[in-house]
Amino acid sequence: MNIKLGQAVPDFTLPASTGQEISLSQYRGRKVLLYFYPKNMTPACTQEACDFRDAHDRVTAHGAVLLGISPDNLASHGKFIAKNGLPFPLLSDEEHKVSELFGVWQLKKLYGKEFMGIVRSTFLIDEGGILIAEWRKVRVKGHVEAALEQIVK
Repeated sequence: MNIKLGQAVPDFTLPASTGQEISLSQYRGRKVLLYFYPKNMTPACTQEACDFRDAHDRVTAHGAVLLGISPDNLASHGKFIAKNGLPFPLLSDEEHKVSELFGVWQLKKLYGKEFMGIVRSTFLIDEGGILIAEWRKVRVKGHVEAALEQIVK
């Protein structure tokens, strides 16, 4: 099942870099900007995380929450956060359940090899838990600004 625009996003719970588990439902009443990325410490993922870091104050100024999700484990998330000074939690989706729910766990090709992985994507969920915007197959440059424009609407 892939979530579509205008649909309620089912609640999910994942382990977070904060040392606790985070559930989507705990942010009911606030917008949630949820971004999926393939792997910690890779160039494009680092650039995207740093762009979100730099925009974090503007995201929260509009009452929104920013969460990153990748299949990396919590130890990897901890190193990634420390190295890049990320002020938002990263969630670990090692079994790809949430990634599959959003339809971002897909067959990818790189240098002639095929493998399963996350297709970089971002989703904006409104205060009532409805998916109101999505960006699939994201190109990092300029993406964070486009997401911010939707938050302030």
